[in-house]
Parts: sequence; C-alpha cells; structure tokens
Amino acid sequence: MLIPTLGLFLIFNIGGHFSYLPFEHKRLIYIFVFVSTCALPLSLIPLFMLLGYVKSIYMEQRKERLLPTLFTCLFYGIGYFFLTRIPIVPSFIQGFMLASIIAVGLALVITLFWKISMHMIGFGGLTGAILALAFTFGLDIWLLFSIVVIIAGLLGSSRLYLKAHTPMQVHAGFLLGACIVYFITLLH
Repeated sequence: MLIPTLGLFLIFNIGGHFSYLPFEHKRLIYIFVFVSTCALPLSLIPLFMLLGYVKSIYMEQRKERLLPTLFTCLFYGIGYFFLTRIPIVPSFIQGFMLASIIAVGLALVITLFWKISMHMIGFGGLTGAILALAFTFGLDIWLLFSIVVIIAGLLGSSRLYLKAHTPMQVHAGFLLGACIVYFITLLH
C-alpha cells in the first residue's frame, strides 16, 4: 500500500521535469496519493478484523483478501478521481494512478479464483513505472531499475521462504504489476 507513494517519490526525485514541480504541488499530490492508497485502506483492516472478515493482518487465506482488496480498489479510484480534477497533476502521474487501480482491480478478480502475491504486484508495478519513466523521458535510471528488481527478487524469495505463496503466484504477481503499470502509464 506504500508502493504508490514510493513510486510518486521516485517520479518526483528521479530527475527530469517532475523534479521541478513546486513543493506545494508535490505536497498536494503526495497527500491525495498517500491517503487514498495507504491511509484509507489500512484504516479499515481493524474494522474487518473486528467484524470477522479478516483473521489477521497477514490475510493468509485467499477469501480474507477479497473485501480489503475491493475497498482498496475503491479508495484508489476515489484518489484517481480527485487527482484528475486537479489541473496541476501531470498526465504521467494520472496514468500511474490509473494503472495502479487496474492492477488492484485485476488482483481482486484473480483473487476470486486464485491467490496471487499482492506484494509482488506492487513491486512489479514500481518496476513498470520506472521503465515507463526511462522510456518516456529518456532518463538513464538503470541503476535504480536494477536496485528495485533486486529488492523485488528478495521480497519474492521471502514470500516463498515463508511459504506464503507458490513460485507461480509470486511470478504472476510481479508480471501483472509490471506489465499493467508499464503499458497503462505509457499509453495514458
């Protein structure tokens, strides 16, 4: 849930013209993205636990993930709606948010039938966003790309080590996130 905010941080600080946006604009965008993609979704977890929809914060069972993922998608959509109404928000960032909604929405649909790694969808999405930045703006950010891929590999390995997912669930999550965010961000 912090990945969209981390992605935004990288977009703003990686170089290129996003680095020159006024601080007030960046702050407003950060607030909308953080509240809609992290604060609001996380705030519902205790309620879901209290009502018995979720047994633990780890949501180990596929069915436990459905309601939180649905609300996460809804909150992402609300954040995107407001971001598109603010004229100072660059199109690339709007595309990044739209891609995030689509990735979470697809994760929800997949979770109806199969458990996919949400962690890897997030890091795949971050990887896709970095590639889209590199190709869209001609930025030489291969070191950052390599670091994110290594971290994603470590995260995927840890999910396998903890037996939280199968290799297929980890790989599918990464590929889903990377492809959706890369292509939607480029096409937006």
